[in-house]
Amino acid sequence: MGTQFTQGRSYRGRRPSFNNNSRRPRPSGSGGGFGYGRRPQRGPQQSRRSRVPGQQYIDESRFVNKNVVVGEPVVFTPQHSFADFALDQKLKGNIAKRGYETPTAVQDEAIPHGLLGRDIVGIADTGSGKTGAFLIPLINKVLHNRNERILIMAPTRELAQQIEEEFWGFAEYMRIGAVSCVGGANINRQIMTLRRRPNFVIGTPGRLKDLVERRALDLSTFNTVVLDEADRMLDMGFIGDMRSILARMSGNRHTLFFSATLSPEIKKLIGEFLREPISVSVKTGDTAKTVDQDIVRVGGRQRLDVLHDLLAKPEFDKVIIFGRTKHGVEKLSKALQQRGFKAASIHGNKTQTHRQKALGAFKQNQVSILVATDVAARGLDIPKVSHVINYDIPNTYEDYVHRIGRTGRAGEPGIALTFVE
Repeated sequence: MGTQFTQGRSYRGRRPSFNNNSRRPRPSGSGGGFGYGRRPQRGPQQSRRSRVPGQQYIDESRFVNKNVVVGEPVVFTPQHSFADFALDQKLKGNIAKRGYETPTAVQDEAIPHGLLGRDIVGIADTGSGKTGAFLIPLINKVLHNRNERILIMAPTRELAQQIEEEFWGFAEYMRIGAVSCVGGANINRQIMTLRRRPNFVIGTPGRLKDLVERRALDLSTFNTVVLDEADRMLDMGFIGDMRSILARMSGNRHTLFFSATLSPEIKKLIGEFLREPISVSVKTGDTAKTVDQDIVRVGGRQRLDVLHDLLAKPEFDKVIIFGRTKHGVEKLSKALQQRGFKAASIHGNKTQTHRQKALGAFKQNQVSILVATDVAARGLDIPKVSHVINYDIPNTYEDYVHRIGRTGRAGEPGIALTFVE
């Protein structure tokens, strides 16, 4: 699939018509059309693009990438099937039960090296199946040695718990233990589970360090570590915690390192943490070719009214909306609920229980709209997200890439829209 780059276009489409059968009522007083075409006039003191302190300048053209099919799309042809890998038969059975027959590109390349115990650097686009790329060989490793213990570090609570959920799908009926250790959840329950010496400990750096300092987690018993979304952990300031945790593990450990980007800082971490790693890179670009990207010009209209008219369209059936602040996200979620939309929110002021409840409702289609801060931008694998809407412009282009990576996953088409003035 080729891409045609179009600069300056805005998301077009007729305003939805409403009748007695409309599933989403239109509020009173929301007249006017979309702000397409010329920009609204600004006074001499107004900036062309106002930004919050610390926000990176991002040219609007980078939010537009129109995908046009120019022939048959290139289809990845794996070199292996899951049946070809030297895996335990029970594990193969669980993989088959989940409907997986052929590996994704990153799985096809990484699993053979993981089974051999080689250190791996995996650079892959979001939604590429990298969780399976490390879980499958490591579960197999534990099946061959029940004393083996695996530590998996992830930047966010949601990603850590998603990895645990994936784990149970692969390890069903295998008598292998796992626990996710994240902030916002009851630490005493985590300590009690750790006393049972589960084979897999999955957590965020801050909570893992806390457990180590409480002497509830003995890292000297772990010989394998996975650093998932390492670039995000670096961005979030976890590098000190990561170094502290790895220093307590065996120097002869097996390390698997996954990142969406390969910056000079990431290369430095690779040199520091890994030994003669195998590089697995299946990254095809900053953003997936399956994501059609465009901008929505708000013009002189109320931003909420523009959003309402988009969400009322039937094709907007599973939508993630990103806002900048916790307060703004909560306010927007409630405003959408008041307008008759089924919406939920996740942000840092929510308890972990409420965040998980909102995510679960969205995954199970009990709500069709999830309003979130960037806490949800990385790693979350939510099937069939039709649209991502950047209600607020992200702070950096990297944040933008990870936000829109929530749609267009596993080869499915998706649309990303960014609101601009």
